[in-house]
Amino acid sequence: MKSYEQALQDASAVCQNEPLLIKGHQVKAQALSGLGRSKEVLKEFLYCLALNPECNSMKKEAQKVMCEVLFSATENVHENLTSSIQSRLKAQGHSHMNAQALLEEGDAGSSENSSEKSDMLGNTNSSVLYFILGLHFEEDKKVLESILPTAPSAGLKRQFPDDVEDAPDLNAPGKIPKKDLSPQRSPNSETEENQGLSLDVTDFECALCMRLLFEPVTTPCGHTFCLKCLERCLDHAPHCPLCKDKLSELLASRNFNITVLAEELIFRYLPDELSDRKRIYDEEMSELSNLTRDVPIFVCAMAFPTVPCPLHVFEPRYRLMIRRCMETGTKRFGMCLSAEHAGLSEYGCMLEIKDVRTFPDGSSVVDAIGISRFRVLSHRHRDGYNTADIEYLEDEKVEGPEYEELAALHDSVHQQSVSWFASLQDRMKEQILSHFGVMPEREPEPQSNPSGPAWSWWILAVLPLERKAQLAILGMTSLKERLLAIRRILVIITRKMNSRQELANARERNN
Repeated sequence: MKSYEQALQDASAVCQNEPLLIKGHQVKAQALSGLGRSKEVLKEFLYCLALNPECNSMKKEAQKVMCEVLFSATENVHENLTSSIQSRLKAQGHSHMNAQALLEEGDAGSSENSSEKSDMLGNTNSSVLYFILGLHFEEDKKVLESILPTAPSAGLKRQFPDDVEDAPDLNAPGKIPKKDLSPQRSPNSETEENQGLSLDVTDFECALCMRLLFEPVTTPCGHTFCLKCLERCLDHAPHCPLCKDKLSELLASRNFNITVLAEELIFRYLPDELSDRKRIYDEEMSELSNLTRDVPIFVCAMAFPTVPCPLHVFEPRYRLMIRRCMETGTKRFGMCLSAEHAGLSEYGCMLEIKDVRTFPDGSSVVDAIGISRFRVLSHRHRDGYNTADIEYLEDEKVEGPEYEELAALHDSVHQQSVSWFASLQDRMKEQILSHFGVMPEREPEPQSNPSGPAWSWWILAVLPLERKAQLAILGMTSLKERLLAIRRILVIITRKMNSRQELANARERNN
């Protein structure tokens, strides 16, 4: 029907959903060909060859498109290519071969080495060019070198060891010798065995961290980075770090799929470098997993053990911090108040992440709950957020008569807290319940939790106290002192509430 635009949309949808389906890329190439977009056609055929290097029909199609890309559209591509190659072959005594025969010979001569073809296809952009054209012989190399300078894509080049006097040392660190794909190579010749292409570690270097790609991810604009590096850049702006192309859709979908081809090439040709890179990554994750040293600290609000603490995370430094907590598997971070001179409050609460909901702009809502208390020993910064060395706090346990006195005080203060909450107005109760949840039940054993009864922390969270007072109670390691503090606060608040109520009733009577 020649509906090329519609066919391109359908084929693009297929390629997106099934990127390893050859038929999808083939149909997309046909649609692009109908639209006259030769370079994109070549790209799709390269995809097909990467998926199936032994497909001869796809090679021939790629050869045709390659000629269209390399030479001007106003010239007779086949005649020029044929005459150019024939004139050079004639000087070498091969005038009986035309261009097409030369290309076909390249395919036929290496048909027994299909696995080696696959290696060439996975090498570099320039080696893909030579592979598709089938030019594996020395005379073919000279022919192509004389043609390429006149082509628009002359920037693509492949360096042969005998092209320069100071050929690279294939045994040097980071250099991996490649097999010579020439069918004329003698495996018994030591000289020919050492001649070939070399794959440099820098070919697979992340442009952001300048290290070997680890978990490589390719953006829609075609640039490849380490997954962690790309995520950190997207924390600050939804743009590609290199070309500044918008990546809002990628950020919204969080569809960071690992580029399988790049990962397999690194695994196959750079195993030692990959092993070192993975070791460094594991060491970093192990360092980030420590829950007593360099613990990530969120400087924000007051948090208490067993009490929910929902957070809206939008700053780049805290987005990185939360992501690292999830990646390491600890799912924990500390919460402290800011201090004017010290930077961090002396006491804080360890939170555990229960759920993270990410929004299209990269921000997220983190559902966390208090786990335990700690005291800050020292603190510093890491990648923009605070970290601290901490020691955990637990209540001092008592026995005998002291325990009996503690149990009676526990029951009394709990009943006092329930009565105070019941006296609140319905609107205020609804606000407290929606934010902090229902008040926990009274524990039969007040010392069962190292941090103390859950209901006591709940009541401290909802009481209208200054942060300084809340922080002082958080640092107490005596349950008895903490319960007495809650009793005094409830008495003061109840008196104020009664005074206001009496004043309001007196005004009504006067009116």
